[in-house]
Amino acid sequence: MKLFARFLLAALVGAAASTSFAADDPEGKPAAAAAPAKVAKPDPAKGDTIFNNTPANSQSCASCHNADGNSAIAANPKLAQQHPEYILKQLQDFKSGKRKSAIMKPLASALSEEDMRNVAYFVGSKKIKPGFAKEKDLVALGEKIYRGGIADRQIPACAGCHSPNGAGIPVQYPRLGGQHADYTVAQLNQFRDGTRQNSPQMIGVAAKLNDREIKAVSDYIAGLR
Repeated sequence: MKLFARFLLAALVGAAASTSFAADDPEGKPAAAAAPAKVAKPDPAKGDTIFNNTPANSQSCASCHNADGNSAIAANPKLAQQHPEYILKQLQDFKSGKRKSAIMKPLASALSEEDMRNVAYFVGSKKIKPGFAKEKDLVALGEKIYRGGIADRQIPACAGCHSPNGAGIPVQYPRLGGQHADYTVAQLNQFRDGTRQNSPQMIGVAAKLNDREIKAVSDYIAGLR
C-alpha cells in the first residue's frame, strides 16, 4: 500500500510539472518574456506639420509659440532649443492633468504619444533667440541666487541643476537660459502656491523664495546665454 502511495505521488508531481511547462511552450521550455514595445523614432518633419499647421476648429502651437518656437509673447514660453524629453513630459502631464492648464489640456489631449514626441523633437531642434535682463537694480541678487543659492535658508543654486549658462541637463533638467522673465515668474509662483504640482523639487525651492527674489532670479535667467 505504501509502495502504491509513493508511485501515485510521483505520478502527480510529474503531471503537475508537465502541465507547468506545457503552459509555457509545447516542447516544455519556459516562455520568453514579452519583448518591450518599440518606440517609433522621432520624426521632426511630422512634428513641424503638427506645430505649424492649424487643424480645423483648433489652434496650432505656432499661434502661441511662433513658428520656430521663439514666442514673442512674454507670458508664453520659448520652446526653441528646449530638451525634447522635457517638452514630451510636459505634454504628457498636460494631457493627464498632472500639470493644469485650461489652454494646454485640450491641445495635448488631441495628440498621440508619437505626435508629442515628433513635436518635441521638432521644436527642440530650433535655436533659441537670446533674451535680456532688464532689472538693473535686481541683477546682482538674481545672479547670487542663480549661482550660489541662499545658504542660510537652504535654497540651492539654480546653476546646480540648470547649469551655469542655463542650458540645463538633457533628460533631467530643462533649459532656462533666455526664457521670458514673465513666464519664469509665473511658473515659480505656481510652484510656490501649489497650482503647479508636476515637480516636487521645484515646489520645495519656490516655497522658500519671496516675490523680490523670484523677480530677480527670473530676470537674470532671461539674460543667460
